[in-house]
Amino acid sequence: MLKDSHIFFISHGGGPRPLFGDPSHSGMVAELKRIASLSGTPRAVIVVSAHWEADVISVTGSSEPSLYFDYYNFPQEAYEVEYPCVGNPSLADEIVEALASDSIRASINSERGLDHGVFVPMKIMYPDANIPVVQLSLNTNLDPLLHLSVGKALQCLNQANVLILGSGFSFHNIQKLLSPVADETSDANNAFEDWLQASVYEKNALDPVDQIHNWRGAPFAEYCHPREEHLLPLHVCVGLSGRKASYYQRLDIMGVQSSFFGWKI
Repeated sequence: MLKDSHIFFISHGGGPRPLFGDPSHSGMVAELKRIASLSGTPRAVIVVSAHWEADVISVTGSSEPSLYFDYYNFPQEAYEVEYPCVGNPSLADEIVEALASDSIRASINSERGLDHGVFVPMKIMYPDANIPVVQLSLNTNLDPLLHLSVGKALQCLNQANVLILGSGFSFHNIQKLLSPVADETSDANNAFEDWLQASVYEKNALDPVDQIHNWRGAPFAEYCHPREEHLLPLHVCVGLSGRKASYYQRLDIMGVQSSFFGWKI
């Protein structure tokens, strides 16, 4: 069983911008550094990124993962970023076995590199690249229940002092993010973030697993997430913890309110 480990859902911001001093990401950068200080020095980091979808849940299996620059139209320096961490093939195998034991199809992918949903926050949190990193994909079906189940299956990992990151964005309407924030967007954004806070963090009678499973019933849910891939890493985190978060921060990123949640196992 996982023990003495931390789980965090993070809103990872816009592409590589946090690495290059973008002022709209300054709060996010500070928050990621704070999360790193709270997590200490984990033995390994498992990252579920919104930027990898596969027909079955896939896990990076390389001992020396490359970087996958899955963004476009940025300056050349954005494609010269380095993060020479090692992987952890034995942990990748254990993850696949844990998922299989819960009848969740999964496979190892030894070719795919770490995408920016992984290497951007990792470079901010652990700039020395001295901690092994394993990445999990989402399933292309984007089924909330499946991703809750993925998290629950990971509870049986025989690991201690691991950091699990759900790397997404609690507001991810790209069209609105890349436009001046209108009152309509601000109202929808705040209503959805209030729902997330009440559902996943606040002490009340709401069951976070049930709430996040039925997230489409939240106010302005589909306005804030026309496509749900950036919310589903939170489903994995909630499924893994099975309870309300003990840590919460809401920050302004790119002009919108964005949530961070944390749990200690």
